[in-house]
Amino acid sequence: MLDWKKLNKKILSANQIVLSTHQNPDGDGLGSASAMYYYINNLGKECKIIHISDFPNQFDFLNQSNIIETYNYENHADWLSNVDLALIFDVGDYNRLGILGEELNKNSIYTINIDHHPDLNDKRFNDNYINIDAAATGEMVYDFLIENNINLNQSIAQGIYTAVMTDTGSFRHNNTNQKSHKIAMHCIDYGINNSKIYQSIYENRSKEQVALLAKVIDNLKYDKEGEIASFIISNEMLKNCGATHRDVDGFTDFVRTIEGVEIAIMIYENELNNCRVNFRSKGNYIINNIAKSLGGGGHKFAAGAVTNGSPEIVLQKVLDITFNELAKQTQMKN
Repeated sequence: MLDWKKLNKKILSANQIVLSTHQNPDGDGLGSASAMYYYINNLGKECKIIHISDFPNQFDFLNQSNIIETYNYENHADWLSNVDLALIFDVGDYNRLGILGEELNKNSIYTINIDHHPDLNDKRFNDNYINIDAAATGEMVYDFLIENNINLNQSIAQGIYTAVMTDTGSFRHNNTNQKSHKIAMHCIDYGINNSKIYQSIYENRSKEQVALLAKVIDNLKYDKEGEIASFIISNEMLKNCGATHRDVDGFTDFVRTIEGVEIAIMIYENELNNCRVNFRSKGNYIINNIAKSLGGGGHKFAAGAVTNGSPEIVLQKVLDITFNELAKQTQMKN
């Protein structure tokens, strides 16, 4: 059992608190931070949510009061030097905090990891609250609030609902359970607009994003009798479609929905000779070990990594590793 009362005592004893999540933030990280922000703000403490990437437009509804800020040295370096507690949500790997993580470490700020990814035993975290059985980090924030008899309000409920909904794939993925639905029902009791939240996240694609998706579909590569579907998104493709890196969100999940596809792999060109790799599995194969072999990590059926090389070279490298891993898993099943 996680000692949520101990965490609350730490929060109550702090004066200035920063909240954050991983680069390229998603609904779980942002929703969890948002829910915790409204609790801490109600305590009258100085608190900021700071992340290191461009803010994803589909989550604008979480930022109506501009509570979520993108890291800027001039705006945040001095402020961070006076922080006495950092709460990090859903990060998976300390390195995914980027420059913010460097600032926390440099200033020796007491940093707590709240996550449903496996504990990586990174000593840069002073404390870890890990529950790999939680459907989302937002579920853990909910547990924290309930355990400490903290009343939810609409703003807190909106963050928690967003976190749980997105990390369960709108309650479709195999991590969805009774508790996921109970949390959702409790949040709806506080008047959140669940339909509007869904539409904002999933029914708000730009024309540029749709054009990019069309190119992805045209160039899908199938292997192992269609069980593996992979695709590359290059900087040239982004430029030709007028799209940005924010427009690739959800593509790997989409490709996974294709009949017969068990694993979807995206190779995204971050910069020259550097690529982000995303893996999604329907559940018959575990893919986080593949991500780990590339220096990344994640859940059993949703993982990622960053690795050097051109997109074409990285794709072949990833496919070779994936083929070997699937052969091992198939042999073990038999």
